[in-house]
Amino acid sequence: MDGKVINLKSKMEIYKAISGGGNIANCPVRDVIQGVSGKWRSLLMMALAEQPYRFGELRRLVPDISQRMLTQTLHDLQRDGYVHREVFPTKPPGVEYSLTDLGRSMFGAFHQLILWAERNHDAVRDARAAFDAGG
Repeated sequence: MDGKVINLKSKMEIYKAISGGGNIANCPVRDVIQGVSGKWRSLLMMALAEQPYRFGELRRLVPDISQRMLTQTLHDLQRDGYVHREVFPTKPPGVEYSLTDLGRSMFGAFHQLILWAERNHDAVRDARAAFDAGG
């Protein structure tokens, strides 16, 4: 895909062809967006875009995330190539997390979505309340 804007039907045909026919299992949009849209991923990406952090520092920044979920989310972000994990040979071993080049490149675009969400949060909440009220 060369970056030209094309309609969804054409994109779906391309995705089907990439995956060998019948389905869009290899849809790049769904695959990549799903990887950064988890409950905790956006907050961790925002933190790591500021600076590298140790595990305990991240846990204090996001106090309502469990240790297990923080570990799993960092592992998933590392697996996708967004986060680098560095172990320091200290006693006990120190571990620091930072964004990779891929993570920084993705965060540039993701930051725009974050800004949009901050600007439009009240409007979205109002729309939800109106919908839920039957209006």
